[in-house]
Amino acid sequence: MFDSLSDRLGAVVGKLRNRGRLSEADVDEILAEIRTALLEADVNVAVVRNVLARIREKSVGEAMSKVLDPAQQVVKTVQAELIGLLGGETLKITYASQPPTVVLMAGLQGSGKTTSAAKLAAWFKKQGRQPMLVGADLQRPAAVEQLRVLGQQVGVPVFSAPGDPVETARLGLEEARRLGRNVLIVDTAGRLAIDEEMMEQVRRISETVTPRYTFLVVDAMTGQDAVGVAEAFNETLAIDGVILSKLDGDARGGAALSVKEVIGKPIAFAATGEKLDAFEQFHPDRMASRILGMGDMLSLIEQAEQVFEKEEAEKAAKKLVDGKFTLDDFLEQLQQLKKMGPLQNVLGMLPGVGAQLKGAEIGDDQVKRTEAIIRSMTPAERENPQIINGSRRTRIAKGSGTQVQDVNRLVKQFAEMQKMMKQFGGRLPSR
Repeated sequence: MFDSLSDRLGAVVGKLRNRGRLSEADVDEILAEIRTALLEADVNVAVVRNVLARIREKSVGEAMSKVLDPAQQVVKTVQAELIGLLGGETLKITYASQPPTVVLMAGLQGSGKTTSAAKLAAWFKKQGRQPMLVGADLQRPAAVEQLRVLGQQVGVPVFSAPGDPVETARLGLEEARRLGRNVLIVDTAGRLAIDEEMMEQVRRISETVTPRYTFLVVDAMTGQDAVGVAEAFNETLAIDGVILSKLDGDARGGAALSVKEVIGKPIAFAATGEKLDAFEQFHPDRMASRILGMGDMLSLIEQAEQVFEKEEAEKAAKKLVDGKFTLDDFLEQLQQLKKMGPLQNVLGMLPGVGAQLKGAEIGDDQVKRTEAIIRSMTPAERENPQIINGSRRTRIAKGSGTQVQDVNRLVKQFAEMQKMMKQFGGRLPSR
């Protein structure tokens, strides 16, 4: 996600780190590069114009001349603007004093709305809540069945009734109260395009169930088109937040970087993969850090805590940032990291590592090859890979059924990772 933007802005940040004072011409050059980066990321043109104006205002003039390190101040300004574009603060979910807390899901057909409803139910379940899903999308014959299947997979009950979607939503609310479910998620009908009938139906459902939150699901891959959809829905429903689906498939990020500025509503959640647990609360500050190549250790630790016991999570995080682990430790961590989701995403949360891994193949097959290579090494070689010379590499390759270049690549990447971890060691953020 945000690959192209991250590459370009990361390059800008890299240039700034090596500069001291900036002239107005320097700032113009930097702003031109940021403008190109944002436009190539498919960010709304008006949004780009506003962002550049704010960065310029904070990067030139008398105030900047008094700053000891203007270049770093510009980096700080760009980071602050990214955080603002992505929503500012994380949306804090609160609950109704009289359960259930009702959440209304809206969006176009094909946006991932039904799947997002199930993912959101799974998220609430992790928070210790007892959610229930209501299938009020009666336009698509398979929509309710899809929701039932997904609900079964996440262990959440699903209610639906044939006939009128508004009445179905009302009956679903009654059923949630009867069963003592304290969160109710209502999946509504979508269309291929916005029309009056759909808007009127979702408006009437909203009036009937009076949701605490109304979330608009938009496909991150639709870019600027998502902004127009968000504007139209917000006029009818007063959206509380946006759920970005398919964020993992969007290399540009235009939707994520435009929607808050245009409709004034934050991104609440993001789907980061196809699996039902690939869904997380959206943290603008953490995402901005990822985009700028500064890592996201807090999210990494939170994901680790879901897999490991607390003591093990702290131990694992410490090994990663200290850069003192051996290839045996590396193999063990690979096994644990696989439980935390796609390795490319997990390792990309480490400061600077995302760029190091650019273009690297990190999938199940690669992990299996890595495991085979490490297991073909002697204990001494795993402890100190620097002793692995040419003849040892040939022996390891034969023993693991791989090529010598595969062994060379692993040893090189491991050395680079150790160096990177040492560089960032001791910078673990407090929670």
